[in-house]
Amino acid sequence: MVTRPAIVGLGFRAHSGWAAVVAVKGPASSPMVVDRRRIELADPAIRGSVQPFHAAAELNRAEAEEFIKQHANSTNALALQCVRQLIDDLCQQGYQAIGTCILAASGRPLGTLDSILASHPMIHTAEGEFFREAIRHASEACGLPVTRMKEREILSSGAAELGLRPEELQRRMLELGQPMGPPWRQDEKLATLAGWLILARA
Repeated sequence: MVTRPAIVGLGFRAHSGWAAVVAVKGPASSPMVVDRRRIELADPAIRGSVQPFHAAAELNRAEAEEFIKQHANSTNALALQCVRQLIDDLCQQGYQAIGTCILAASGRPLGTLDSILASHPMIHTAEGEFFREAIRHASEACGLPVTRMKEREILSSGAAELGLRPEELQRRMLELGQPMGPPWRQDEKLATLAGWLILARA
């Protein structure tokens, strides 16, 4: 008799140059964290890889466009390598990833490259999107459907979808990290909830 792998949802919270990812095993009624790691999305050997739009702001328009393109290629490759490794590691433990949830900012939509580089707040917004997009590309390349949820709304949405009071949900998010040990910061807690909601929606 063939044993079917247990399903897991992946939750990501991205930063400049890296992301926290948590894999949550189902069922959604009694989830368990089975993997927690930091993935590096910027090559330290490449100048400006952690904050590419900050670095591009110092260049002329043509140079900036090429600079962002080259860094996107590098970051996308790193993201794909990391996501594939996570999926392979989970598979070896008997788990099957079924989807990715990426926590999104609540900033306004990005404009043109010229408008981004002309505004320091938009540079920060663009960099957040830059690394989230790399995770999206990597997840889709690995066959995982991708969900985006605004970070400021995930607690209220999660409480409603999971049928828990917000304070109870906060307590569960904290408890889920105890078997993993530290660090268990806001990054891991929110990524856990993101992965949990993938299971709830399966």
